[in-house]
Amino acid sequence: MQPMLAGLILAPFAANPDNSLGRQHDELPSPLRNAFQRDRDRIIHSTAFRRLEYKTQVFVNHEGDLFRTRLTHSLEVAQLARGIARTLNLHEDLTEAIALAHDLGHTPFGHAGQDALNDCMKDYGGFEHNLQSLRVVDKLEQRYAEFDGLNLTFELREGILKHCSIKNAKQLGDVGERFINKTSPSLEAQVTNFADEIAYNNHDVDDGLRSGLISIEQLQSVELFASQLDLVKSKYPKLEQKRLIHETIRRMINVLVVDLCTQSTDNINKISPQNSQDIRQAPYLVSFSNKIDKQNLALKQFLRKNLYQHYKVNRMSAKAERIVRDLFAVFLADIGLMPHEFQAYAKIDKARAVADYIAGMTDRFAIREHRRLFAVEDYL
Repeated sequence: MQPMLAGLILAPFAANPDNSLGRQHDELPSPLRNAFQRDRDRIIHSTAFRRLEYKTQVFVNHEGDLFRTRLTHSLEVAQLARGIARTLNLHEDLTEAIALAHDLGHTPFGHAGQDALNDCMKDYGGFEHNLQSLRVVDKLEQRYAEFDGLNLTFELREGILKHCSIKNAKQLGDVGERFINKTSPSLEAQVTNFADEIAYNNHDVDDGLRSGLISIEQLQSVELFASQLDLVKSKYPKLEQKRLIHETIRRMINVLVVDLCTQSTDNINKISPQNSQDIRQAPYLVSFSNKIDKQNLALKQFLRKNLYQHYKVNRMSAKAERIVRDLFAVFLADIGLMPHEFQAYAKIDKARAVADYIAGMTDRFAIREHRRLFAVEDYL
């Protein structure tokens, strides 16, 4: 009998919890939930997931209440990924779980924080948020009596790793093998990667416009934005700007999602995979069409030049990097300044324990911790 999902029959090449490669620690199956549902639920109840509420995307958390955080971003990715998975008859629960877990290892202050922490760790194995996300679910979450981590399925753990160096892959065991063997991940993981990109590009447009760092006039040089803006203006010529922006962005997302589903379906049909192993041996099958891929790339290039490199964002990033570097230096010099649970691991691997502690911080906690350790006026 074929497995059922939300009233739909799974494609034969979809991930199937009944055929999962299992967990690191054996557990009795749940009578009510499949293995991927349990993964998703464990992620949602984790401490690391709650912390995403106060971790930044582009704007530091305290800069404004309406800007995206890692939590809202993860929820948007999950919504997009699940919808795409349903269209392609993939396993929705696994896709959603990967989406919810993919940013668990992010540092405070977004990419600025990650770059600073990676530089601090350059002599100690480096730092990469994908690997840290896996470390969070495999080790750092401590909620269960019988094991560290969340004891997630192989399929979920592998899906978290969007990219990985061969050097690091060799240290990861089974989940690193696809990088060594140069095979593809599950379609559920591929879908999540694209949903992530669609979500952050489009909500960065929204946040960038709200912040005033980019303008509608500038964005009209981007074909993907301009074409949808013209359609909205033509249909609703008197629409107020706030609604105009939201209507344009939602249509951009729709164009990308529809194209992704259409092109991916064509790609899959061309090779007619019969099982999930056929997917692993094939090139990436989830993709945009050439036309939309070029438009999406142009949008990314626009955001990199006009938003991510804006001088006000650079100022926030410079402050964030300084906070991370200062915290790393002071904790590395004196592990007694960290909580007891990190002190214990620091006796085994001091630099990694410091990195774990800093990576787990929210933006506002890192700012407060820096102030407590360095602001002399607090003690006068």
